[in-house]
Amino acid sequence: MLFLHQIPPTPPYFRAKVLRQLNQLGALAVKNSVYLLPETDENREDLEWLRFEVAERGGEAWLFRSEAIAGFTRESLEASFSALREPDYKQLLEQSRQFLSLGDRPESEWRRIKRRFDEIRRIDFFGAPGREELETIMENIETALHGPARQSRAKPGLADLKGRIWVTRQGVKVDRISSAWLIRRFIDPDARLLFVDQDRYTHQPGEVRFDMFEGEFTHEGDLCTFEVLLHHAKLNNRALDAIAEIVHDIDLKDNKYQRPETSGIAAMISGITGLNTGDEQRIVEGTRLFEAIYAGLR
Repeated sequence: MLFLHQIPPTPPYFRAKVLRQLNQLGALAVKNSVYLLPETDENREDLEWLRFEVAERGGEAWLFRSEAIAGFTRESLEASFSALREPDYKQLLEQSRQFLSLGDRPESEWRRIKRRFDEIRRIDFFGAPGREELETIMENIETALHGPARQSRAKPGLADLKGRIWVTRQGVKVDRISSAWLIRRFIDPDARLLFVDQDRYTHQPGEVRFDMFEGEFTHEGDLCTFEVLLHHAKLNNRALDAIAEIVHDIDLKDNKYQRPETSGIAAMISGITGLNTGDEQRIVEGTRLFEAIYAGLR
């Protein structure tokens, strides 16, 4: 996609703001005020919003679907995008090495490194040099800090998740409420839910456990259950990715993503669990909440 824009001279800060937004999207500058991004639903939506914002400020902006005919090749464009990200990976790789060499490793600094890695990876469209090396050293840091990730039980294939009974612990909160919504909304609309006392529960054939010790779907490494389910279902959906980040921060309390909606949604979840002692009613109220959040984020 080709994004062109003309920005009025006032207010003077707006030009810098537009440039910062384009950089955050990973856009490649091919000329003054001419930028490229690979065509995806997410990128197109971001550029449409930016075009709207430029127009609101009295400027002009245009968005085209383009094909390089002369002057560029697909390979040269991919190499140019990767060249934008290579210094980012190099800088973060050095920071990660320094962190790994520390005797006392502060968790807050590790979260900052992971957030930065997620930001770079999101706009690394073609696998820039340094990415794999950085992923390896970050796995080493994660192991040094928290030990090897505990493996969950083998996960059924997507086709085998239909018609199952989904079992989880009593007293559901944000991770289990959101996971139940995800299951019924995107995996099996007719899924049955069972809430059990984990100390007295015995696993039965046909049941799938979520957010339970040794369950098929539960926390893995620093991923909450909702994130694990979302990855397994292979749902390429930006709104669901945003919900996963919100649920992660509420459930794990590590402020990894720091989305602006998180505190408000955390308060609403707290209200739902405070008003409703029964798990079924919590799921009903939570389903309405997450359906509204999903609609808003889309």
